[in-house]
Amino acid sequence: MTDDTQLDRPLDPERTKSPRRGMCAAVLTLEAITLGLSTPVMIAVADVDPAAALPVGLGLAVACVLVAGMLRRESGYRLGWALQAAAIGLGLVVTTMYALGAIFAALWATADLLGRRIERERAEAWAAYDAERARLTPGS
Repeated sequence: MTDDTQLDRPLDPERTKSPRRGMCAAVLTLEAITLGLSTPVMIAVADVDPAAALPVGLGLAVACVLVAGMLRRESGYRLGWALQAAAIGLGLVVTTMYALGAIFAALWATADLLGRRIERERAEAWAAYDAERARLTPGS
């Protein structure tokens, strides 16, 4: 097999993995559990009508799971930021959600920003590796 045919092969899966997507999906999954569990709290503690609490709490939980699946596109990350705002806004109904929403927003921001940084540095490292490999490969 020549070097030319190696260039036509698909990229190593390790190169295309997204640490940003993995970390953000994990945050949204944990947040979905928290938002789902906020539903009985809204009903029992905050005396919110179940007809209002169920669609809000469970709707936000389902939205977190759906958005976690949409993180292949940049629009998924924008929706994730909107969910963070909604989770904090739920504090208007259940005061504890101000704190929990802020914690999840901080986790989301960390996962998003750190994930971008890791992806950028990984791309730079692979580019340097490829350049060095091309330099050392005879006939290139």
